[in-house]
Amino acid sequence: MPFREFERLSPNRNASPHERLGVVCHHSQRGFAETIEKMLNPESLVSYHCLVDVDGTRCTLVPDTEIAWHAGASRFLGRDRCNDFMLGFAFAGDTYEAPLSPEQIASALEWLGARWRPLGWDADRITDHRQVAPGRKQDLNPVEWKRLAEAVSGHFGSAAP
Repeated sequence: MPFREFERLSPNRNASPHERLGVVCHHSQRGFAETIEKMLNPESLVSYHCLVDVDGTRCTLVPDTEIAWHAGASRFLGRDRCNDFMLGFAFAGDTYEAPLSPEQIASALEWLGARWRPLGWDADRITDHRQVAPGRKQDLNPVEWKRLAEAVSGHFGSAAP
């Protein structure tokens, strides 16, 4: 059964064409509703393409074809400014305080699945904020990143990043 999904478009985005070469995973450090409220505030200057709640419910905040403001100063695939070419996917909560729920992981796999083959992704195109902004960001908890990477590998049949 697909997870519930709804849209609340954040003003914190650029309508510029977006390459969509992969995904940067985040945790929001806040609850689902509180994170959505922050993303809808133009003064926050932050957004994700998608946010997933502990029950697997997803909120689209920025269309995939537009640039979300999620990674800041970052580097991946030999390029700077991950916002320009990577989608931002966030888990509500703090992965250092509570592990990802099975529903969050299943919902992430469902969301990734709709993009995986059409966009030509493999496990090397999935990373987390900690890895693209080392020393500046700490999400995801490395234990939870490993769980997610193993779930992606098991589901899509690619080697984990």
